[in-house]
Amino acid sequence: MPNDTLSPSPSTDDTIDSQPLERLQLWGAELVILGTAHVSRASVQAVEQLLATEVFDAVAIELCETRAAGIRDPDQVRQMDLFQVIRQGKVGMVAASLALAAFQRRLAERLDIEPGAEMRAAMDGAESRAIPYWLIDREVGTTLRRAWRGVRFRERLVILSNLAGSLFSKDDPEQEDIEALKNGDMLESAFAEFAQDASSLYTALIDERDTYMAARLQQQIEINPEIHRVLVVIGAGHLSGLVKQLQKADSDPVSKLQKLDRIPPAPSWPKWLAFGTVAAVFALIGYAFYQSPQLGISALRDWIVLTGGLAAVGALAAGAHPITIVVSFVTAPFKPIRILPTGAFAAMSELAIRRPQVADFEALRQDLSNWRGWWRNRVARTLLIFILVNLGTIAGEYIAGIHILRAVL
Repeated sequence: MPNDTLSPSPSTDDTIDSQPLERLQLWGAELVILGTAHVSRASVQAVEQLLATEVFDAVAIELCETRAAGIRDPDQVRQMDLFQVIRQGKVGMVAASLALAAFQRRLAERLDIEPGAEMRAAMDGAESRAIPYWLIDREVGTTLRRAWRGVRFRERLVILSNLAGSLFSKDDPEQEDIEALKNGDMLESAFAEFAQDASSLYTALIDERDTYMAARLQQQIEINPEIHRVLVVIGAGHLSGLVKQLQKADSDPVSKLQKLDRIPPAPSWPKWLAFGTVAAVFALIGYAFYQSPQLGISALRDWIVLTGGLAAVGALAAGAHPITIVVSFVTAPFKPIRILPTGAFAAMSELAIRRPQVADFEALRQDLSNWRGWWRNRVARTLLIFILVNLGTIAGEYIAGIHILRAVL
């Protein structure tokens, strides 16, 4: 049954008055849109007081299913199946998510409040009042993949270097990082250093999500005509953009959502470049054998030593078990007939030898707040092995190709 009683007048409490708040009448419902700071106790109090002093039929929250589950159960990572992560090629995404989580944890420790506490308060408040809450944000994996596919190669290197830098930094979070979280968006703040210079990155992280959340709100209200008042809890960085998108919303939110959920295809040139490089190297090795067996054996030896050797160096740098280092060396040279990347064989070997224990998963969030934890924790170390072994293999392929080219021509 809808709430037909008149809602009380807006609270004049100082906590609520100090927060950015917009009220809109759309599609037969009133939207009370609260802009929050993700690391502010005042935002938590504002959510709680709005729910206590006004009557709402539903609560809409700037979360997707994945982020909501993470807030509900911060230790859900212990359920992660590393073998499936490796087989499905999701190591990079998982490692990036863990790096971002480590950055956010350091902020939480600095401010003594968990990022997203106001979102938890919104979910808890809705449940305690037996009203539905809607998760209106786009899946974080889709957002990150659209952002990644939308930036140029140079900008990808910047993203990776910043993520890596966040792991090795021993300093406390900068004041501007904290202020960005207080005034902006969680994902935007993580990439704030270069999001402003990469319009495609900013579009995926902010603009598209404003449009997506507006369409989700319209969709939910239209399919739930009994809903007349909705509290919308979003980061303050989205408030202005969301209001603009709501005011110009069209009549077909479903097609808009489908478009924004679509992940652009990966460019094919990196795969063709890698294939072409290896094909050229093996053509050179064949030509070397044509010139003389001794030259051919020398070229083949260079390929094995450089690809296998640098893959093994990557495994060693990641703290891999000696057997994993040997596996890396042996599998790296077999590029033309490998089904999986060398890093996958190395990571699976490490998992078989040093299978993560329950304690590793339980300590993961704490371990990742310090760069040494990535080597100490078996879960994180397995991901590092995958990444560093692959990087070593790729470096070996190009170095071997150049060396063989100089020897043959």
